[in-house]
Amino acid sequence: MQELPLGNIHSPNDSPLENVLGWISKQDPSGIRMANVFRQTFDQLYDGQRTGRYRWDQLYKTEKTHFGTLIEINLQREFDFADGLVMDYQIAGHEVDCKYSATASWMLPPESIGHLILGSVADDQQSTWSVGLVRATVENRNVGMNRDKKGTLNALGKQRIRWIHKDAPMPPNILLHISAADAAKIFAPSSGQARVNELFRTAMNQRISRNVVATVAQQRDYMKRVRANGGARTTLRSEGIIILSGDYKKQVSIAKELGCAIPQEGELVSIRVVQADIALANSVELDGARWVASVKDNARAELAPTIQNQ
Repeated sequence: MQELPLGNIHSPNDSPLENVLGWISKQDPSGIRMANVFRQTFDQLYDGQRTGRYRWDQLYKTEKTHFGTLIEINLQREFDFADGLVMDYQIAGHEVDCKYSATASWMLPPESIGHLILGSVADDQQSTWSVGLVRATVENRNVGMNRDKKGTLNALGKQRIRWIHKDAPMPPNILLHISAADAAKIFAPSSGQARVNELFRTAMNQRISRNVVATVAQQRDYMKRVRANGGARTTLRSEGIIILSGDYKKQVSIAKELGCAIPQEGELVSIRVVQADIALANSVELDGARWVASVKDNARAELAPTIQNQ
Protein backbone atom coordinates (compact mmCIF):
# COMPACT_ATOMS: atom_id res chain seq x y z
CA MET A 1 0.00 0.00 0.00
CA GLN A 2 1.51 3.29 -1.08
CA GLU A 3 2.06 5.88 1.67
CA LEU A 4 0.92 9.32 0.64
CA PRO A 5 2.54 12.68 1.39
CA LEU A 6 1.88 13.96 4.88
CA GLY A 7 0.13 17.26 5.38
CA ASN A 8 0.91 20.67 3.97
CA ILE A 9 3.56 23.28 4.55
CA HIS A 10 1.08 25.81 5.93
CA SER A 11 0.41 23.87 9.17
CA PRO A 12 1.88 25.48 12.27
CA ASN A 13 4.57 23.59 14.18
CA ASP A 14 2.84 21.10 16.51
CA SER A 15 5.24 18.71 18.26
CA PRO A 16 2.51 16.57 19.91
CA LEU A 17 0.80 16.11 16.53
CA GLU A 18 4.13 15.08 15.01
CA ASN A 19 4.69 12.62 17.88
CA VAL A 20 1.29 11.02 17.41
CA LEU A 21 1.69 10.90 13.64
CA GLY A 22 5.11 9.30 14.01
CA TRP A 23 3.83 6.72 16.51
CA ILE A 24 0.97 5.63 14.24
CA SER A 25 3.18 5.55 11.16
CA LYS A 26 5.70 3.37 12.96
CA GLN A 27 3.01 0.93 14.09
CA ASP A 28 1.43 0.69 10.63
CA PRO A 29 3.77 2.10 7.97
CA SER A 30 1.91 0.58 5.01
CA GLY A 31 -1.57 1.23 6.40
CA ILE A 32 -2.60 -2.41 6.00
CA ARG A 33 -3.70 -2.71 9.64
CA MET A 34 -5.98 0.31 9.40
CA ALA A 35 -7.28 -0.86 6.03
CA ASN A 36 -8.31 -4.16 7.62
CA VAL A 37 -10.02 -2.34 10.50
CA PHE A 38 -12.21 -0.41 8.06
CA ARG A 39 -13.01 -3.58 6.09
CA GLN A 40 -13.89 -5.47 9.27
CA THR A 41 -16.02 -2.60 10.58
CA PHE A 42 -18.14 -2.45 7.43
CA ASP A 43 -18.57 -6.22 7.56
CA GLN A 44 -19.41 -6.11 11.27
CA LEU A 45 -22.15 -3.56 10.63
CA TYR A 46 -23.61 -5.41 7.63
CA ASP A 47 -23.68 -8.66 9.68
CA GLY A 48 -24.05 -10.46 6.36
CA GLN A 49 -23.92 -14.00 7.73
CA ARG A 50 -27.21 -13.38 9.53
CA THR A 51 -28.81 -10.73 7.33
CA GLY A 52 -27.45 -11.20 3.80
CA ARG A 53 -26.71 -7.46 3.64
CA TYR A 54 -23.60 -6.12 1.95
CA ARG A 55 -24.35 -2.49 0.98
CA TRP A 56 -24.38 0.75 2.96
CA ASP A 57 -27.86 1.63 1.67
CA GLN A 58 -29.23 -1.59 3.19
CA LEU A 59 -28.50 -0.34 6.71
CA TYR A 60 -30.92 1.44 9.00
CA LYS A 61 -30.17 5.08 9.84
CA THR A 62 -29.34 4.17 13.44
CA GLU A 63 -26.86 1.55 12.23
CA LYS A 64 -25.11 4.07 9.99
CA THR A 65 -24.63 6.46 12.90
CA HIS A 66 -23.10 3.57 14.88
CA PHE A 67 -20.26 3.18 12.36
CA GLY A 68 -18.19 5.92 13.99
CA THR A 69 -18.47 4.25 17.40
CA LEU A 70 -17.39 0.91 15.95
CA ILE A 71 -14.39 2.50 14.20
CA GLU A 72 -13.36 4.13 17.48
CA ILE A 73 -13.60 0.78 19.31
CA ASN A 74 -11.95 -1.30 16.59
CA LEU A 75 -9.01 1.07 16.11
CA GLN A 76 -8.38 1.02 19.86
CA ARG A 77 -8.46 -2.79 19.90
CA GLU A 78 -6.12 -3.07 16.91
CA PHE A 79 -3.53 -0.56 18.16
CA ASP A 80 -4.10 -0.91 21.90
CA PHE A 81 -4.50 2.85 22.36
CA ALA A 82 -4.68 3.83 26.03
CA ASP A 83 -7.92 5.39 27.25
CA GLY A 84 -7.78 9.17 27.25
CA LEU A 85 -8.37 11.20 30.39
CA VAL A 86 -10.58 13.74 28.63
CA MET A 87 -10.62 12.54 24.99
CA ASP A 88 -11.05 9.06 23.51
CA TYR A 89 -7.40 7.96 23.43
CA GLN A 90 -3.93 8.68 24.67
CA ILE A 91 -1.40 8.13 21.88
CA ALA A 92 2.31 8.76 22.49
CA GLY A 93 1.24 10.43 25.74
CA HIS A 94 -1.16 12.91 24.07
CA GLU A 95 -4.93 13.22 24.25
CA VAL A 96 -6.60 12.36 20.94
CA ASP A 97 -10.28 12.45 19.98
CA CYS A 98 -11.49 9.94 17.37
CA LYS A 99 -13.95 11.17 14.74
CA TYR A 100 -15.53 9.53 11.71
CA SER A 101 -17.66 11.00 8.96
CA ALA A 102 -18.64 9.55 5.61
CA THR A 103 -18.02 13.03 4.16
CA ALA A 104 -15.03 14.06 6.35
CA SER A 105 -17.28 16.64 8.07
CA TRP A 106 -16.17 15.71 11.57
CA MET A 107 -18.35 17.20 14.32
CA LEU A 108 -16.16 18.92 16.90
CA PRO A 109 -17.73 19.81 20.27
CA PRO A 110 -16.40 22.77 22.29
CA GLU A 111 -14.56 20.41 24.65
CA SER A 112 -12.39 19.20 21.75
CA ILE A 113 -10.86 22.66 21.27
CA GLY A 114 -7.14 22.48 21.87
CA HIS A 115 -6.97 18.72 21.39
CA LEU A 116 -5.81 16.51 18.54
CA ILE A 117 -8.41 14.92 16.28
CA LEU A 118 -7.83 11.55 14.60
CA GLY A 119 -10.35 11.89 11.79
CA SER A 120 -11.32 9.24 9.28
CA VAL A 121 -13.54 8.69 6.26
CA ALA A 122 -14.25 5.53 4.24
CA ASP A 123 -16.17 4.53 1.13
CA ASP A 124 -16.99 0.84 0.72
CA GLN A 125 -18.23 1.31 -2.83
CA GLN A 126 -14.86 2.78 -3.85
CA SER A 127 -12.88 0.49 -1.48
CA THR A 128 -11.01 3.50 -0.07
CA TRP A 129 -10.34 5.02 3.34
CA SER A 130 -8.48 8.01 4.75
CA VAL A 131 -7.11 8.88 8.19
CA GLY A 132 -5.61 12.21 9.22
CA LEU A 133 -4.62 14.29 12.22
CA VAL A 134 -5.53 17.88 12.93
CA ARG A 135 -5.66 20.04 16.04
CA ALA A 136 -9.06 21.51 16.82
CA THR A 137 -8.58 25.23 17.40
CA VAL A 138 -10.86 28.24 17.40
CA GLU A 139 -9.38 29.44 14.11
CA ASN A 140 -9.73 25.97 12.52
CA ARG A 141 -13.37 25.44 13.44
CA ASN A 142 -16.72 26.70 12.30
CA VAL A 143 -18.88 27.71 15.26
CA GLY A 144 -21.93 25.49 15.42
CA MET A 145 -25.37 27.07 15.72
CA ASN A 146 -26.87 23.97 17.35
CA ARG A 147 -27.57 23.70 21.06
CA ASP A 148 -24.42 21.71 21.88
CA LYS A 149 -22.27 24.16 19.86
CA LYS A 150 -20.66 21.42 17.78
CA GLY A 151 -18.89 22.68 14.69
CA THR A 152 -16.87 21.36 11.76
CA LEU A 153 -13.46 22.19 10.37
CA ASN A 154 -13.46 25.35 8.31
CA ALA A 155 -11.42 25.80 5.12
CA LEU A 156 -8.24 26.54 7.10
CA GLY A 157 -8.79 23.53 9.32
CA LYS A 158 -9.23 21.24 6.32
CA GLN A 159 -6.00 22.57 4.81
CA ARG A 160 -4.20 21.73 8.05
CA ILE A 161 -5.22 18.07 8.15
CA ARG A 162 -2.08 15.93 8.18
CA TRP A 163 -3.21 12.94 6.16
CA ILE A 164 -1.51 9.77 7.35
CA HIS A 165 -3.17 7.89 4.48
CA LYS A 166 -5.44 9.51 1.89
CA ASP A 167 -7.81 7.52 -0.34
CA ALA A 168 -5.85 4.37 0.45
CA PRO A 169 -7.12 1.00 -0.81
CA MET A 170 -9.27 -1.21 1.40
CA PRO A 171 -9.79 -4.96 0.88
CA PRO A 172 -12.67 -5.05 -1.60
CA ASN A 173 -16.26 -6.08 -1.03
CA ILE A 174 -16.61 -7.96 -4.30
CA LEU A 175 -20.41 -7.91 -4.13
CA LEU A 176 -20.19 -4.14 -4.73
CA HIS A 177 -17.97 -4.55 -7.77
CA ILE A 178 -20.07 -6.91 -9.85
CA SER A 179 -23.17 -5.96 -11.80
CA ALA A 180 -26.59 -5.87 -10.15
CA ALA A 181 -27.63 -8.69 -12.49
CA ASP A 182 -24.73 -10.87 -11.36
CA ALA A 183 -25.45 -10.13 -7.70
CA ALA A 184 -29.10 -11.08 -8.21
CA LYS A 185 -28.03 -14.32 -9.90
CA ILE A 186 -25.78 -15.20 -6.95
CA PHE A 187 -28.50 -14.61 -4.36
CA ALA A 188 -31.33 -16.21 -6.40
CA PRO A 189 -30.99 -19.88 -5.27
CA SER A 190 -32.75 -20.89 -2.06
CA SER A 191 -29.87 -23.18 -1.07
CA GLY A 192 -26.82 -21.69 0.63
CA GLN A 193 -24.59 -24.20 -1.18
CA ALA A 194 -26.07 -23.28 -4.54
CA ARG A 195 -25.52 -19.57 -3.81
CA VAL A 196 -21.86 -20.17 -2.93
CA ASN A 197 -21.39 -22.25 -6.08
CA GLU A 198 -22.85 -19.39 -8.11
CA LEU A 199 -20.62 -16.86 -6.34
CA PHE A 200 -17.45 -18.63 -7.46
CA ARG A 201 -18.91 -19.33 -10.89
CA THR A 202 -19.96 -15.71 -11.45
CA ALA A 203 -17.20 -13.70 -9.73
CA MET A 204 -14.22 -15.50 -11.23
CA ASN A 205 -10.74 -14.02 -11.13
CA GLN A 206 -11.70 -11.66 -8.30
CA ARG A 207 -10.68 -11.56 -4.64
CA ILE A 208 -13.51 -12.97 -2.54
CA SER A 209 -13.32 -12.57 1.24
CA ARG A 210 -14.56 -15.09 3.75
CA ASN A 211 -17.11 -12.54 4.87
CA VAL A 212 -18.57 -12.42 1.35
CA VAL A 213 -18.82 -16.23 1.43
CA ALA A 214 -20.60 -15.97 4.81
CA THR A 215 -22.97 -13.31 3.44
CA VAL A 216 -23.87 -15.45 0.43
CA ALA A 217 -24.15 -18.74 2.35
CA GLN A 218 -25.96 -17.29 5.40
CA GLN A 219 -25.07 -20.46 7.28
CA ARG A 220 -23.02 -21.15 10.40
CA ASP A 221 -20.35 -23.35 8.78
CA TYR A 222 -20.11 -21.25 5.63
CA MET A 223 -16.56 -22.35 4.74
CA LYS A 224 -17.83 -25.93 4.48
CA ARG A 225 -19.65 -24.70 1.35
CA VAL A 226 -16.25 -24.05 -0.26
CA ARG A 227 -14.33 -27.21 0.65
CA ALA A 228 -13.62 -30.15 -1.64
CA ASN A 229 -15.73 -32.66 0.29
CA GLY A 230 -19.03 -31.76 -1.33
CA GLY A 231 -18.63 -27.98 -1.45
CA ALA A 232 -18.00 -25.58 -4.32
CA ARG A 233 -14.56 -27.03 -5.04
CA THR A 234 -16.17 -30.42 -5.79
CA THR A 235 -19.06 -29.10 -7.87
CA LEU A 236 -17.09 -26.56 -9.90
CA ARG A 237 -14.19 -28.90 -10.62
CA SER A 238 -16.35 -30.58 -13.27
CA GLU A 239 -16.73 -27.14 -14.89
CA GLY A 240 -12.97 -26.66 -15.02
CA ILE A 241 -12.97 -24.16 -12.13
CA ILE A 242 -10.40 -24.20 -9.32
CA ILE A 243 -10.64 -22.18 -6.09
CA LEU A 244 -7.38 -20.83 -4.63
CA SER A 245 -6.95 -19.70 -1.02
CA GLY A 246 -4.70 -16.90 0.18
CA ASP A 247 -4.10 -18.90 3.37
CA TYR A 248 -1.80 -21.35 1.57
CA LYS A 249 1.53 -20.34 0.00
CA LYS A 250 1.31 -22.98 -2.73
CA GLN A 251 -2.13 -21.78 -3.84
CA VAL A 252 -0.96 -18.16 -3.86
CA SER A 253 1.96 -19.32 -6.02
CA ILE A 254 -0.48 -21.03 -8.42
CA ALA A 255 -2.44 -17.78 -8.76
CA LYS A 256 0.76 -15.88 -9.53
CA GLU A 257 1.87 -18.43 -12.13
CA LEU A 258 -1.54 -18.31 -13.82
CA GLY A 259 -1.44 -14.52 -13.88
CA CYS A 260 -4.83 -14.20 -12.21
CA ALA A 261 -5.99 -12.19 -9.19
CA ILE A 262 -3.87 -13.06 -6.15
CA PRO A 263 -5.84 -13.92 -3.00
CA GLN A 264 -4.62 -12.35 0.24
CA GLU A 265 -4.91 -14.02 3.63
CA GLY A 266 -8.57 -14.81 4.31
CA GLU A 267 -9.50 -14.48 0.62
CA LEU A 268 -10.30 -16.87 -2.24
CA VAL A 269 -10.07 -16.60 -6.02
CA SER A 270 -11.84 -18.86 -8.51
CA ILE A 271 -10.52 -19.35 -12.02
CA ARG A 272 -11.41 -21.64 -14.93
CA VAL A 273 -8.40 -23.50 -16.32
CA VAL A 274 -7.76 -25.64 -19.39
CA GLN A 275 -4.85 -27.87 -20.30
CA ALA A 276 -2.15 -26.34 -22.47
CA ASP A 277 -0.61 -28.41 -25.26
CA ILE A 278 2.74 -26.69 -24.83
CA ALA A 279 4.51 -24.72 -22.11
CA LEU A 280 3.14 -21.19 -22.18
CA ALA A 281 3.63 -18.03 -20.20
CA ASN A 282 1.23 -17.79 -17.25
CA SER A 283 0.88 -21.56 -17.00
CA VAL A 284 1.30 -23.95 -14.08
CA GLU A 285 1.93 -27.67 -13.74
CA LEU A 286 -0.72 -29.52 -11.72
CA ASP A 287 -1.64 -33.22 -11.65
CA GLY A 288 1.11 -33.95 -14.16
CA ALA A 289 -0.24 -31.56 -16.80
CA ARG A 290 0.26 -27.92 -17.74
CA TRP A 291 -2.70 -25.58 -17.21
CA VAL A 292 -3.57 -22.04 -18.23
CA ALA A 293 -6.37 -19.70 -17.19
CA SER A 294 -9.37 -19.69 -19.52
CA VAL A 295 -11.94 -17.03 -20.27
CA LYS A 296 -15.14 -17.08 -18.21
CA ASP A 297 -17.44 -18.41 -20.96
CA ASN A 298 -14.97 -20.83 -22.54
CA ALA A 299 -16.78 -23.86 -23.94
CA ARG A 300 -13.81 -26.17 -23.41
CA ALA A 301 -14.65 -26.82 -19.76
CA GLU A 302 -12.83 -29.94 -18.59
CA LEU A 303 -12.22 -31.61 -15.26
CA ALA A 304 -9.99 -29.26 -13.29
CA PRO A 305 -6.92 -30.44 -11.40
CA THR A 306 -7.13 -31.09 -7.68
CA ILE A 307 -5.82 -28.34 -5.40
CA GLN A 308 -4.04 -29.37 -2.21
CA ASN A 309 -4.29 -27.32 0.99
CA GLN A 310 -0.66 -26.29 1.14
